[in-house]
Amino acid sequence: MKKIFVPRDFKIPKSLETEKFRLRMLTINDVKLDYDAVMSSIDHLQKTKPFGPNHNWPTKELSYEQDLIDLGWHQKEFQRRTSFAYTMMNLDESECLGCMYIYPSDNPNYDAVIIMWVRKSEIANGLDKILFSSVKKWIHEKWPFKKVAYPGREVSWNEFE
Repeated sequence: MKKIFVPRDFKIPKSLETEKFRLRMLTINDVKLDYDAVMSSIDHLQKTKPFGPNHNWPTKELSYEQDLIDLGWHQKEFQRRTSFAYTMMNLDESECLGCMYIYPSDNPNYDAVIIMWVRKSEIANGLDKILFSSVKKWIHEKWPFKKVAYPGREVSWNEFE
């Protein structure tokens, strides 16, 4: 029997809003702004490897249609409560600033794995640090996880895997 990621009666938080950004469910309707954020940050994402040292996403070959398919997959997983992908938008929703993902952990020492990235143009503004500290607090206060991994941030990918 497959383990349930979050309790059936747990109300999934719809958003996290700060003075700098809004996190909300990533949907197919976000493809235009998401694609711009991803494609404008390829070199940064390839260098920082937010999904792990062996993961090569994104590549220059990522098409708009492939991004749409990815967003549809994330949206469906959110609806099924098997993982949760949030887009990070500026407050007027005119620009995607990055994304944050909550996945079940394959590592038995953790309940959940949280991965996030910020578009290249926002790194100099310190948004990555603000996102990380805001998400850590939000997860601790609003989510049911007892042991959360932030690989590449609080634990190395080698230690995590």
